[in-house]
Amino acid sequence: MNSINSTNGFFPDEVFLQILARLPIKSLFRFRTVCKFWYKLTSDNYFIQLFNKISVINSMVLVEITDFSAHKYSLICVDHMKGVSEISLDFLKDRVKVRASCNGLLCCSSIPDKGVFYVCNPMTREFKLLPKSRERPVTRFYPDADATLVGLTCHLADNSKFNVVLAGYHRPFGHRADKTFVSLVYDSGMNKWRKFVSLQEDHFTQMNRNQVVFVNGMLHWLTVSYTCILVLDLDVDVWRKIYLPDEMGCGTGNRMYLLESSGRLSIIQISDAWMNIWVLEDYERQEWRMVDKVSLRCIRGLVPGIFPISQTDECVFLATHKQILFYHRRTRVWKEMYSVKSSSTLPLWFSAHAFQNTIFSCH
Repeated sequence: MNSINSTNGFFPDEVFLQILARLPIKSLFRFRTVCKFWYKLTSDNYFIQLFNKISVINSMVLVEITDFSAHKYSLICVDHMKGVSEISLDFLKDRVKVRASCNGLLCCSSIPDKGVFYVCNPMTREFKLLPKSRERPVTRFYPDADATLVGLTCHLADNSKFNVVLAGYHRPFGHRADKTFVSLVYDSGMNKWRKFVSLQEDHFTQMNRNQVVFVNGMLHWLTVSYTCILVLDLDVDVWRKIYLPDEMGCGTGNRMYLLESSGRLSIIQISDAWMNIWVLEDYERQEWRMVDKVSLRCIRGLVPGIFPISQTDECVFLATHKQILFYHRRTRVWKEMYSVKSSSTLPLWFSAHAFQNTIFSCH
């Protein structure tokens, strides 16, 4: 930490830092205006890293709610400690859809303008309009590649750099997509896109392609076969695979979901009666371990439609068609955090993302 001389003679600076680092971002930004000392204290790089380190421990859920009857769109944040709050992306001055979330940043695509992407921090209301990823727009006469996968990376240790990944199968005009996998990577440090091509035969459902996990400096997607995880190493622009153990796929009716848990890859496996939580304990050796087995008896009627969205070592957030559920692993208690009261027809899990509050700049 840089040396900052306090004008307060009662408490050392570290006490102020620990208190301020636990405030909501909106409150923190208001307190910055109290005096020059507090502004300097909370603008220091040491404080920003401390705030982010504390904030990412509390994972939340961000959900896009669409009420078609009222032509209303809203974005809500569900926090098991602070409840439900609404978040606005009106500072983008565009109608957008959230495509990926990582460490407090969101990657959003414009709905009216195809190929237009933003990266923003909804808590600080900072954003960056990305340069066009291609010279010609996507049309049925010039499809090139479908953005099947959208990923976002940002290292909290480096509060100035992020990457956006658009990857999809090449689709020549008049033909189905072939095995040519086109990957476009935006580097915020260079402010430009780079492109590389590989061959892939893996497929993704609408749901598992939304659950992209940034762990160990790489992006991860679970394939539709449930046999492996597709991994993108951005340091060398290479796609790799992590294979799941055979016992993870045993039994009929099993569904699997890829999440992050305290910096590790995690698979949540759901059957009619049980929710098994696995973590990848050794990334290099690809060694998995089941860390929890949860009975679903008390929510039996909701099991066919539940979809895990976010988790920590202590809790799991799950979405149903109309509800956001919270499960506390230590107390074994289930709680309904949110329920749709409007005539929204899209299930909540269709547009839900894990989210954290961070002070991460898009510039």
